[in-house]
Amino acid sequence: MNVSKPKWHSPTKQLIIKDDEVHVWLTELNVKPSVLENLKNTLSTDELERANRFHFEKDRHHFIAARGILRVILGRYLDMKPRELNFTYNTHGKPRVLNEIASPEVNFNLSHSHGLALYAVTLGREIGIDIERVRTNLSFERLAKRFFSSLEFQMLSSLPPSERIEGFFNCWTRKEAYIKAMGEGLSIPLNQFHVTLKPGERARIVSIKGDSNLASGWSLHSLTPAPGYAGALAVHGRTVRIKYWMWSE
Repeated sequence: MNVSKPKWHSPTKQLIIKDDEVHVWLTELNVKPSVLENLKNTLSTDELERANRFHFEKDRHHFIAARGILRVILGRYLDMKPRELNFTYNTHGKPRVLNEIASPEVNFNLSHSHGLALYAVTLGREIGIDIERVRTNLSFERLAKRFFSSLEFQMLSSLPPSERIEGFFNCWTRKEAYIKAMGEGLSIPLNQFHVTLKPGERARIVSIKGDSNLASGWSLHSLTPAPGYAGALAVHGRTVRIKYWMWSE
């Protein structure tokens, strides 16, 4: 089963990622003011402009920390200073490293929610990651009926009431991870592909546009970043080994 309850390790001094690996990083975004300032100094002009659009200081600080830590992490793989990294974005906003020097290409994705962030790094394959804080005050059945496939909604409704919140966030994070891996945003209708959601069941994409063969080309992993959070990882390709790292100041 790929329902992962990983142990997060301190990274090795020399980070080497192999072709069949995915490295997943977990970090807290509530960093010391001095650390935040150092991370801020690594950001580009457009990233600083995006940060300044946040109304609340906490959200602005979390964005700065998330982007700065991303630069630090990628800089370690590419042997570059964080400030030297440049990104390019597709039409749906998915970033890639512009001044890529590694071969094959280093691909990455990030997600953050309520003070925690997840990063995924791999070589030469599409990847997406999502993290959500589990909230019990959501009208989750209404959201599921609107955004999930009819089969997913049926599966969710068939769960015991005590498992439905977990089932909802399993489904939501897995669908988000796949969409982010594809890099096409909500131009991919959420009800056009089907994922598993039952607590304890192996995470997988069952079908894409009704085609199970398309789904078989993807690997889906459920993550537990911290108590009260749900996460998921989607990777193109079937054979991947995951290493779990904890970023610290």
